[in-house]
Amino acid sequence: MDTVPSDRPPLPPIAGDPPQDTGPTQAPNQPHPAKQTLVMRFRELTIERRILAGFSLVFIGILIIGAVSYRNTTVLVENSRLDTNSHDLLQLLNNVDVAMDEAENNHRRYLVTGEVIYLKSFRTLTEQKPAYVKYLKELTAGLPLQEGRVETLQKLIEQQINAETGAIAKRDKGGFEAVRRIALEGAAKRELTAIHRIIGEMEVDERQSVRRRLSESTLSTTNTIVLLALGALLQLVLLASVYYLIRHDITARRKVAAELQLRGELLEAANKELEAFSYSVSHDLRAPLRHIDGYASLLRKSVGDTLNEKAARYLQTISDSAKQMGQLIDDLLVFSRMGRQEMLHTTVNLDQLIKTILYDLRLDLQGREISWTIDTLPEVPGDPAMLRQVFVNLISNAIKFTNTRPLAKIAIGLERKSAGEITVFVRDNGVGFDMQYLGKLFGVFQRLHRADEFEGTGIGLANVRRIVHRHGGRVWAEGIPDQGATFFVTLPTRRPRT
Repeated sequence: MDTVPSDRPPLPPIAGDPPQDTGPTQAPNQPHPAKQTLVMRFRELTIERRILAGFSLVFIGILIIGAVSYRNTTVLVENSRLDTNSHDLLQLLNNVDVAMDEAENNHRRYLVTGEVIYLKSFRTLTEQKPAYVKYLKELTAGLPLQEGRVETLQKLIEQQINAETGAIAKRDKGGFEAVRRIALEGAAKRELTAIHRIIGEMEVDERQSVRRRLSESTLSTTNTIVLLALGALLQLVLLASVYYLIRHDITARRKVAAELQLRGELLEAANKELEAFSYSVSHDLRAPLRHIDGYASLLRKSVGDTLNEKAARYLQTISDSAKQMGQLIDDLLVFSRMGRQEMLHTTVNLDQLIKTILYDLRLDLQGREISWTIDTLPEVPGDPAMLRQVFVNLISNAIKFTNTRPLAKIAIGLERKSAGEITVFVRDNGVGFDMQYLGKLFGVFQRLHRADEFEGTGIGLANVRRIVHRHGGRVWAEGIPDQGATFFVTLPTRRPRT
């Protein structure tokens, strides 16, 4: 602060004296001189330098945020890899546990009955033991505690196999009386108990590791979201500053801000869909399905004709359900790719497209009596493959839902045509639907009929709506229960501006 020049320093005030006037003083709310100087220097900069300074600050912030986010992402990727490894280990431990129990139980049955068929599980275990041990060692590599348990488990399995082998030899030599006590108690009861205990310890330890990594991943994800929000805030502040500084270009800046906001909303929506989709089709979903189907088939082959009709039906139901779930995943993949796939902008002849579709569906029409009414359809701009998917779904649904009619009637025509758009309909006399459920009709995995009545996964109409919306059109439906349904597709006749 500047002071009044004086020949000598002022004397200190004496208590009780009135305050002396020593010159101008700083107002209580006046900015600090250093801050005031900084503001003045900033105002002296040109607009270009101000913008450059703002960009530099934001760029440094984004670099820091990017570095931290990269580290968090690395943690998430590594935890994901370790989680996959843990799930594989848990699955393998369960398989080993089941195989040991099955081998021991069938071994005791062999000691009692002498039927060689009961030795199949024991022989399978003997053959697969090296593979089990090798895979266990690979999955526990770098984990000293688990590696020690695997070594102990390997010895116990060998002891169980040796004990059961000795019991088999004694049974073959002396008959049932020679192994009566072993058959009742089990040839390797002590070893099997120890095996179950070690497998349980390994599973508990691995599940604790999974939970720990889940907490770590959750924290990393939260931190990343906070950092990204901070980055977005920095960018928003920068945009606001640029808008404030460049007043003469305010119209252009508003357009940029609106476009950025729209892209941000679209990106956020796409990221949410992609995140949900990634979780549902990850290894944690596909691998168990393959295991369920595969082991159900192996079990069916293993037991052969020993299963009764009810048990065989149970196994078939398990296998069919796994396959159906796999089909749902595949359909969801198609639905996700359809939203991100780049469109091919060309001219599509709808009349020729419908004819091609009906030719390709000719095998589905065998044995059916269908009355077709097809109008001449015009050309529209769009992606041929995507529009084909739209009408394949609509026509296939019409064929499917008229399956209960002795004479199916399906009409494909032009509802109306205007200067800017056309409306194509697909009408049938099938089972129809209740209009109160119209809101669910085009949703993902939404079905208005039971799966045992009509096959399908409930994703076809969701694909139809997505494709039509990407073409700048609309889709809706009308229906009456047991009287049929009509689906309308409105498409623009002019190529949308990009």
